Amino acid sequence: MQLATCNNKIMKTIIIFISLLISTHCFSQDILDKYLQTAAENNPGLKVKFNEYMAALERVPQVGALPDPSVAFGYFIQPIETRLGPQQAKISASQMFPWFGTLSARENSVEALAKAKYELFEEAKSKLFYDVKATYYNLFFTEKAIGITLENIGILSSFKSLANIKVEAGSASAVDAYRVEMEINDLENQLALLRDNSTVLKVKFNTLLNVDEATTIQIADELMGENLISKQAEMDSIMANNNALSSFDYQLEGLAYQKKTASKEGLPQFSIGLEYALIGEGNSTAGNAGQDAFVFPKVGLTIPLYRSKYKAKVQEVVYLQEAKSFEKSDKQNTLTVLFESVWKDYQDANRRFSLYQEQTDLAQKSLSILESNYATNNLDFEEILRMERKLLKYELELVKAVADKEASVAFVKYLQGK
Repeated sequence: MQLATCNNKIMKTIIIFISLLISTHCFSQDILDKYLQTAAENNPGLKVKFNEYMAALERVPQVGALPDPSVAFGYFIQPIETRLGPQQAKISASQMFPWFGTLSARENSVEALAKAKYELFEEAKSKLFYDVKATYYNLFFTEKAIGITLENIGILSSFKSLANIKVEAGSASAVDAYRVEMEINDLENQLALLRDNSTVLKVKFNTLLNVDEATTIQIADELMGENLISKQAEMDSIMANNNALSSFDYQLEGLAYQKKTASKEGLPQFSIGLEYALIGEGNSTAGNAGQDAFVFPKVGLTIPLYRSKYKAKVQEVVYLQEAKSFEKSDKQNTLTVLFESVWKDYQDANRRFSLYQEQTDLAQKSLSILESNYATNNLDFEEILRMERKLLKYELELVKAVADKEASVAFVKYLQGK
């Protein structure tokens, strides 16, 4: 019975612990999501990319429209006599038509280039989100480091009180108190630097969000981010979803339509129109004398005789296609190197997290034992200070490992266009 009751208590404790972890994760993610939304709405650099995309869309109706119709009016100073009477003036209108499929090819080319602009906008948004996350994680580390440093200053202050007691009792040297004082001075200097770094990071963070520099930033108590799946799966996702690579694909699609357009520009263009002649009263005895006359239809044909110009246009696009393909391959190589580097950082952060968790626990236990021994014996005080320095280092490295892991995951998500 007692065993069952004990098991129930353990189960309840586990459930409560898991619930706390989940709620902490949701809370920290909600905070960050709110800041990401603010950055997406306010950041001026992102608005630049979006407006460039919208401007590119406005080119679609421009290139897809027919050339403006041509209207001409001619007045004869010296009327030309015709059978119906003197011809006094002439009005003509004509419309030019490019070869079949030319306009649609132009539209498709511009649409593809507009899509490429949109992918660059998405690339800028992903980069902005990464910058916001990375700055947030650095700020998280800095604030945690400030708290840890303050805590260690408090620990050293208690050591200083203990040393003073032993000095007054004649069981320790005044050097012990001086050593603690020097350690506290070093930590206070480190604390001042951390606070300066915090100020810089807060200004940077609020600038990314394009809000007032003095706006208060809410920092979560813990970071509970996701883990990466596997090296190959993450790499495949980058190659499939990276916005820059997608932009290259649309640019190549646009160039293919440009090549088609250049080929069609080397084909004849047609024009149709009408003329209206104004006939004045004359000496003609014809029954319809003095009546205006239509001349319809009027058909024209533009023949592209200078073929070298159009061949050069096509060849120009061929070279651009080849250059863009090489540029895409170069970008893929760059992404591969970047991913290898960030994967290394991710693995290193995981190892450091496990290491410094254990090291911190051992250092805390060791420091507790050394402090007890010093209180009852004449143990070398330098050993206590050395262990305290190790504890401070391990605590800071543990928080740094957490922040570095989150930053590595955020960079991978950026490469994946998320």
